[in-house]
Amino acid sequence: MKGEPRAVIIICDSLRRDLIGPDDAPFLCELKERGAWFAAHRSVFPSTTRASAASIATGCYPARHGLLGNTMALDEGDGLVCRSAGHPDFPERMRRATGRTLHVPTLAERLRWHGETSISCANVSPGAAYFQDPDGHGYVYHAAGSYGPGRRPIDDPASAALTKGIAGDRAMTERFCAEILEERAPSLAILWLSEPDYTGHHAPLGSPQHRAAIAAADGCVRQVWQTVRRLDPAGDDVLFIAGSDHGMETVAQAVDLDALLVAAALKEGPGSGDVVVAPQGTAATLYFAEPEGEQVARIVRFLTAETWVGDVFYGERLAAVGLPRHTAMRIAVTLAGEERTNPHGVTGYAPIVQDPADSESKIGFGQHGGLGRNEQRPFLVVEGGGFAPGQRQQPTSLVDIAPTVLRHLSIGRDDMDGAALPRVAG
Repeated sequence: MKGEPRAVIIICDSLRRDLIGPDDAPFLCELKERGAWFAAHRSVFPSTTRASAASIATGCYPARHGLLGNTMALDEGDGLVCRSAGHPDFPERMRRATGRTLHVPTLAERLRWHGETSISCANVSPGAAYFQDPDGHGYVYHAAGSYGPGRRPIDDPASAALTKGIAGDRAMTERFCAEILEERAPSLAILWLSEPDYTGHHAPLGSPQHRAAIAAADGCVRQVWQTVRRLDPAGDDVLFIAGSDHGMETVAQAVDLDALLVAAALKEGPGSGDVVVAPQGTAATLYFAEPEGEQVARIVRFLTAETWVGDVFYGERLAAVGLPRHTAMRIAVTLAGEERTNPHGVTGYAPIVQDPADSESKIGFGQHGGLGRNEQRPFLVVEGGGFAPGQRQQPTSLVDIAPTVLRHLSIGRDDMDGAALPRVAG
């Protein structure tokens, strides 16, 4: 007898699809043959975890949902200041500064409209965790604080004890399978792993440490899938989605964009609020106290002439990459990549924009944020829920995940940028 439809999503943060191979990710290779594999899947821009989390949650690009990267400039009464969207208090800061958090409903909110429940377990930054459900329509479990409906705090020592990395991911996966999937059985359950992103930021891509992190993430996917199929052997009721939010490039150098603008007399001084650079790894967004002023055009000309710049987006071009046109953020830049190979055989290098709030050197390790070929190579595989096995070659994006979940749950999916993924190859 057919049961109630459910959806389970597991995200392996930063896992590039070309790094999924039989040695490090044997289960994902098996699942690739068993399920529907989306071979032209892309991230959003900026390709940062926090913007990606909001796009997966809403089915919309940053222009619609309003979270414009891992960092954003907010005016909380004293002019524009760059803030980390990963800090636990950022959703509340964003609400105070702009009157809202995300501008469109999340999956959690849409499910609550229909009396259904969502539960998210995340071992990434608080921002990436909380922006899956920033207004408290379902349950979010995270080391920085866990919440139930209405943003009611939950006493949750198991989440509080989690640390990023392989051990934390495994502990979270154990709980997710036993408590969330088997005991509580919500309509939507999301598990967001820290690996291989956490290791990729602290070790060379393709190194033994990085490969071990990929293998550990693969093991977590296997455990979740086995639990799902034990509960639903035929795959009729539970839609299983495994994917990543973006890929990574190897960091070639760090560019101090703020200092360059000051030196070129395009910014008043270090830390000034006339123009605020929001670093996004291999990209940056620029905010202006006077967005209609001549300073925007002058900085566009400056950036266009720089060899480390890949592309500059402003005016109507912002809309083409899914960013808003009429906010204080008027310029977005993606840095120039190189298709050379690192010492461990992984292709792709790019500069990063230096973040004054993060003094740790990233040179030679992994990073993301821009439109580089490799950071725009997340993976996506769907199994069960009527999806026929086989490769899909048509372009897909993170924004297509939410409408796919809603279709499976027979809930309306109007007013989204994405479209439900095709169940059969075409």
